[in-house]
Amino acid sequence: MSLSVILIVLLAAVLHATWNTIVKTAADGAITLGLVALGHVLPGTVMVLLLPLPSAESFPYILLTTVIQFGYFYTLCQGYKFGDLSVVYPIARGIVPALVSLWAALFVGEYLPLQAWVGIGLIALGIIFSSWSVLRSGIKKRAVGFAIATGIFISGYSLTDGIGVRLSGNTLSYWAWGAVLNIFIVMFLGTRYRAVLPHMPARTWVVGIAGGMVSMIAYGLVLYAKNFAPLGAVSALRETSVIFAALIGFVFLKEGYWARRLTAAILMVAGVTTLSLAV
Repeated sequence: MSLSVILIVLLAAVLHATWNTIVKTAADGAITLGLVALGHVLPGTVMVLLLPLPSAESFPYILLTTVIQFGYFYTLCQGYKFGDLSVVYPIARGIVPALVSLWAALFVGEYLPLQAWVGIGLIALGIIFSSWSVLRSGIKKRAVGFAIATGIFISGYSLTDGIGVRLSGNTLSYWAWGAVLNIFIVMFLGTRYRAVLPHMPARTWVVGIAGGMVSMIAYGLVLYAKNFAPLGAVSALRETSVIFAALIGFVFLKEGYWARRLTAAILMVAGVTTLSLAV
């Protein structure tokens, strides 16, 4: 894996951690996620009007990933309903690299060497360790169940988009259409919360949409990287967003203990290094 691809995915991870930090304090998670989806739709619409169509072979994957995203949004909202972000997020993200690597081996024939799996394991360990004190304090079974389901959906759309973008012939076009189809999520949540939306503060709208635009940029970088590196490796690097979010929380929000966060960061760096040398 080239240094440029590694840096691109790590930048995407930082951006993902940033938008999660932006929306972390939102009063209503479901409405904020709807606004995040709207933050994908607005720039995506402009891009669709300006760019050529992706290949016909990629459209089934664009549609499939849209369906999977519905499941992701639902389980994520339910997870946050029954458990804290500091519990749900690490579990959901921590299981994704291994799942994507497994799906890639089964469905794409993309096998990783043992050293790469060691790197993925170190990254997953760093993710879990970053929130270990919260995880060991006791977690509601429903929160764990929805967190695991969220991770499965994330791995599903990660694999789907990995295949689709390689078939698209144009990463920007695939990215744009995937963003525009978030309109169905916006419509669903907009209809469900139509009585509340007119009374939402302007700041909530701005924060949600801005977070969505940052999220869209982050995923665009990941899509680009999937053209040049194994899907499991990209996913593992991508999930370093968890430790970046933890470090942002520690430095700027004064959350957590520095020793645990530093240890998790060291594990993550070791995992990224091991993985990058293996593929």
